[in-house]
Amino acid sequence: MMVGEVMTAQVRVVRPEQTIRDAAVLMADLDAGALPVVVDGKLIGMLTDRDIAVRAVAMGKGPDTPVSEAMSGQVRCCYVDDDCAAVASVMAEERVRRLPVLDREERLVGIVSLGDISTRYSSGSAGGALGYISE
Repeated sequence: MMVGEVMTAQVRVVRPEQTIRDAAVLMADLDAGALPVVVDGKLIGMLTDRDIAVRAVAMGKGPDTPVSEAMSGQVRCCYVDDDCAAVASVMAEERVRRLPVLDREERLVGIVSLGDISTRYSSGSAGGALGYISE
């Protein structure tokens, strides 16, 4: 089964010039802990609630800090036509619970989580990945 069959396609994003306050409000509204950072449809990073706490607040930065100053720029991604089992293995290797999904033109088209894979794809790979990530 391909990632495109299990991913969440409707993904809310932030821009690097938005504030971490804007991002935190969006995260609260969505009940989400991570947002892709996008410019012109291209993924340039991810911002997590942990990034806000550790890279911004703990360093004395205020709520008007641009997302670009707190985001993670190096982001592991997968492609819409990647195999779910292979992506679950990557998640275990990288110890992450979600990955942005790109099309072959490198544009963000969705996000896939271990939950997406485990509820829609039953190879057991997601359970194994979750166990490894949680260690």
